Amino acid sequence: MPNVTYIAVDGSRRVVETEDGTSVMHAAVSNGVAGIAADCGGAASCATCHVYVDEAWLDRVPPVGDDENDMLNCTASERRPNSRLSCQINVSPDLDGLVVHLPETQL
Repeated sequence: MPNVTYIAVDGSRRVVETEDGTSVMHAAVSNGVAGIAADCGGAASCATCHVYVDEAWLDRVPPVGDDENDMLNCTASERRPNSRLSCQINVSPDLDGLVVHLPETQL
């Protein structure tokens, strides 16, 4: 099963093993990772699952879709070139070891 590493603002790391096809957001929520609010449950309509994809992984995640791009303009923390909604990234064997950084706030 693939792993995702979540890095908090304080630098602490949490590695979560999850099933193939699970969103980065659902993996975080179901494993109690603090810092992912996920208010809309994964519908890309709230921007409370905002993450910063580690630069080393940017070329491996799927491109940002139109709806996600619109919602990224509504994030509580600064939007950066590596900003993504974690509900829009599904874990796969190709993303085993994915590293995402959590923003300072989601709300």
